[in-house]
Amino acid sequence: MTVPDTLTAIGNGRLVFKKQNKDGTTTYKYNVVNPISNYCIIPYIGKYVNFKEQYKGEKGPLSVNYWVLDYNLQKAKTYMPDQVHKMFQALEHWFGPYPFYEDGYQLIDASHTGMEHQSAVSYGNGYKFGYRGRDASGYGWGMKWDFIIIHESGHEWFGNNITTKDLADMWVHEGFTNYSETLFTEFHFGKQAGNEYNYGIRKGIRNDKPIIPAYNVNAMGSGDMYPKGGNMLHSIRHSMDDDKLFRSILRGLNKEFYHQTVTTAQVESYISKQAGYDYSKVFDQYLRTIQTPVLNYYIKDAKVYYKWTDCVEGFNLPIVMGTGKGRIKFIPSASWQNQSVSPEQIKLLDKAEIEKMYDVKILVTPANI
Repeated sequence: MTVPDTLTAIGNGRLVFKKQNKDGTTTYKYNVVNPISNYCIIPYIGKYVNFKEQYKGEKGPLSVNYWVLDYNLQKAKTYMPDQVHKMFQALEHWFGPYPFYEDGYQLIDASHTGMEHQSAVSYGNGYKFGYRGRDASGYGWGMKWDFIIIHESGHEWFGNNITTKDLADMWVHEGFTNYSETLFTEFHFGKQAGNEYNYGIRKGIRNDKPIIPAYNVNAMGSGDMYPKGGNMLHSIRHSMDDDKLFRSILRGLNKEFYHQTVTTAQVESYISKQAGYDYSKVFDQYLRTIQTPVLNYYIKDAKVYYKWTDCVEGFNLPIVMGTGKGRIKFIPSASWQNQSVSPEQIKLLDKAEIEKMYDVKILVTPANI
């Protein structure tokens, strides 16, 4: 990039050289050594100043560069590292090592809100928590961190490390990255905070059209790929009732498909195989229809009766509530089933709590049907 010598040019990866051309211009060359999608390539040109650090990440020292417009320097010095450190703590825990250590990580002031440019993340959220000062969840948790730094950096794992071959499968980028917000919230503020944040963003689901559209025509599905994708993953996670397993699946995806292009079929198959449970109908429900499954249940004579309606044939999302001795699990089908429940288990079947953990509608059927 050749720019006026009063300005600074920044690109993805690392600076290879800077050359003064003695004609009022300067030439900068940047290089990435990892595979990169063309939409992630970005030039930044402006009156930038730099500060940097070495972050002690899971894979070793990671060079972190902050490029900010000169008038933002003082506030950026405390604001940006705080959020970036918390981002890496949470997302490396859940997803595995940052996928581009060789190219470093840069966070760069931009004139738009933000974008997941690989190793050169765009930032334009006004140095305010939330998304442009707003909390999508309605519970207040989104106002405790900077949405753009967390979300756009989350794309380094899903979108930049794991990239889909067809735009139709873009939910892999946006659904998992949306869920990174819930995981970040839970990591720093606790499980209830994560459940509330995830449930709160569900109001953004429109169910206007399927998340996965037609293939091979450059079609993009519903914007529901963000909140509905994140809520689907939250539902699957709770149905597993094994966070150690779920975390190993998220980390395994980033290892198995490291620096690769993939299809949704590969991702769906990997999750089912590692979980030891066939989630194919669950993926069909949330990715390929606009129906929200309805959990019908009622309690009578120390038994819980349950079934699914408004769902694809074979929909088999397990429902698990509680932990240890205070725990109940059942796998509804399209027909009424039942099982015995203790008084403690009955208390776990709380409509509001089930809905916070699973993206389903609840219909508590009268017991005298």
